[in-house]
Amino acid sequence: MLEMVYMLTPCSLWPAFVPVHDPSRKAYIGIQNMGILFTRRFEADRIGSQVPVRLMHLGGLYELFVSKFDQGGTAWYTLRLGVNLKMKLTYRTLPYGEDDDVRELEGGLTESGESPKSNHQNRTQWDDNCPWSEWYSAEDPLRGFELLTVWPEKAIESSSEMEELENVSPLEAEKWLISPCLSEMLSDGSGGKRIGFASQLLLLIDALHMSLDAKFVEDFVSVEHLGPENLKSTAVIPPPTVLDRVLKDLFHEVEALQLDFAEGYHENSRNIKGAPLKSLFGQFCLHALWFGDCSIRAIAAFWIEFVREVRWCWEESQPLPRMPVTGVIDLSTCLINQKLHMLSICIDKKHPASHISRFIHSDAVKLSDPKDSACIRRGSSGVVGSMMLLKSCQNMHAPFTQDPPLMTEDMHEERLQAIEALGESFKFSAQLEKDILSSDMSAFRAANPDAVFEDFIRWHSPRDWETDDMVESTNDWPPRGKLSERMSERANSWRKIWNEAPPLPASEQKPLLDPNQEGEKALHYLETLRPYELLGQMVSTAFKAAADTLNRTSFGGLKQLATRIGQLYLTMAATLRCLRKNSLSVSTEDIEDLKHLCTIFAHVENLITFAASLHQKFLQAPRLSESIFNDYYNFYLPKMGTTSIGGDEKKDFDKKQEVKRQEREVVASMFTPPTVNQSWRKVLSMGNLLNGHEPTLREIIFSKRDHLSENYYASHAPRGYQQELEIYRMYISGTSNDLSVALAVASCD
Repeated sequence: MLEMVYMLTPCSLWPAFVPVHDPSRKAYIGIQNMGILFTRRFEADRIGSQVPVRLMHLGGLYELFVSKFDQGGTAWYTLRLGVNLKMKLTYRTLPYGEDDDVRELEGGLTESGESPKSNHQNRTQWDDNCPWSEWYSAEDPLRGFELLTVWPEKAIESSSEMEELENVSPLEAEKWLISPCLSEMLSDGSGGKRIGFASQLLLLIDALHMSLDAKFVEDFVSVEHLGPENLKSTAVIPPPTVLDRVLKDLFHEVEALQLDFAEGYHENSRNIKGAPLKSLFGQFCLHALWFGDCSIRAIAAFWIEFVREVRWCWEESQPLPRMPVTGVIDLSTCLINQKLHMLSICIDKKHPASHISRFIHSDAVKLSDPKDSACIRRGSSGVVGSMMLLKSCQNMHAPFTQDPPLMTEDMHEERLQAIEALGESFKFSAQLEKDILSSDMSAFRAANPDAVFEDFIRWHSPRDWETDDMVESTNDWPPRGKLSERMSERANSWRKIWNEAPPLPASEQKPLLDPNQEGEKALHYLETLRPYELLGQMVSTAFKAAADTLNRTSFGGLKQLATRIGQLYLTMAATLRCLRKNSLSVSTEDIEDLKHLCTIFAHVENLITFAASLHQKFLQAPRLSESIFNDYYNFYLPKMGTTSIGGDEKKDFDKKQEVKRQEREVVASMFTPPTVNQSWRKVLSMGNLLNGHEPTLREIIFSKRDHLSENYYASHAPRGYQQELEIYRMYISGTSNDLSVALAVASCD
């Protein structure tokens, strides 16, 4: 009530107040010395219940204000001077989701300990079309909106004008201001009440911490190896039916056209050594976040069954779901993903037809250029420009060649170590790649039966053919050139391989990749993986996959959020780099850094959820959505580096955005008419309805001004004094159930 009275005090001199009546009534009287001429007195009162009907309406409030003029014998002023009115009306939308079904254990985790994705249930939530809804259902961060309509000062001559104003639509107000009503998820500081990716990633880091000293994944399936009793009681493996549903979701056939490994890709995502979002291991890690509440025991059981399913695909020569069967092994991904890719290719290459399918166009052609040649050209992919063979002066043909053998990251490291151990790495590299080089030479000889070693060098390694001519010409024959010094050496290994290479097209050669051998190696790696190696790659992949999932969210053109997401990827890449080391190098500080990363992730996850909700509600008014988000982002930004968020933040954020004229219909449509099933407070209408919604708060200021030179007070004022003085001012605030009134009257006492 005092705050309301202060609103009537434009002068800098503080008034004095005295409470009157019962304290619960919050009634006051006060006085303020305004200088040598005037004094202002105050009255404030409140009706907490049973507000008279006439005071619910503007006409009755107007009559209440005019009635104050009779005090002091000044009622004649009403015949000469009008009353000025300013008004603010506040509206609130009905809370979103008020009639929604009860959520699945807050956040989407089911009683059986699995994600909603593997427990197909019919549900309708605000975020059903958001990418994270596969894994959890988030509380709508927007409980609704508060709309403030502002009416400018207007002269009122009668109560009938007030009645007309009460029937005017809020769309005709001079200004609209809107602010969001935030849910607790954006202001709660506990960090554990909201279930989302960040909360589950934190549990995964706890599992990583427990895995550092273990030798075998199988040890964690037994309760005896879990240590303290409190861990044993919480580490529960979901029942077999749940495990079967999750594995079925992972291993069901996915059409190649629907398998987009670039989905959710961010340019900074490649810096994180994990698996692609839609890959088999990427989906495994996301399922693991929710399986058995991400305990180390549940993860161990899940991984063992996962590897068994992978081996079944291998032994039955069934395609490995969610993995490509072609392409080069991507060394920027985690080693588990590389091994699964290798295994997928090996399964495909176990079929004999797969090797020769690339060379179906390599028909044999009899050479007709030399007079006495009976040679047959095989495996040619076409002529090599204008290049000619040195011996026969025929066109040089490029052969079909085998793809180089696929190698995972650890295989590359083994080769480099072998080169370093044997010395003379450049010379030995040719010998190390003998199979590849011999295959290429055989294919070249089959496509060019009259070729010599120098021809192969000119095609395969142009830098080792030294010539003065930039372009060879048939008019200048033979071409002026020679082999490089290293290729001219008598003991050169390349020439030796050339002499031993038979002329065979690639389709008739032994495959460079032995699918049976390499497939078994990949499976052996998966089956003997140490716990910390598994958990380390799971943490990196889970962070990457969770971020890639959130990155698919539609939130409009919010540049600040897009920048923050990019920064999150860089922060993740830097923090997760410690997991590339062995378990002995992962320190307690690293674990704490990973936990802090979860806090940073939670902040961005909250912002993305908030932005997605705004974007849905303001599809037809994107400027307003961006303005509200930017206001909240600037408020939220200082908290993003902290480990917790204060509980009073929601109260502190009261920034309002002006709604432009062309945006008012969009905002008005958010105030949907109340339905019979919705529980809302039934009250007597105060007018100024917005789609059936009456104001939740009405603030009115009545005022009456006069020039001192023309009234009763003129004789008390200095000669020539023309200042206009606000003689009466009344501030009214409240609803039909709660009304507060404050009056200020100036006099020359």
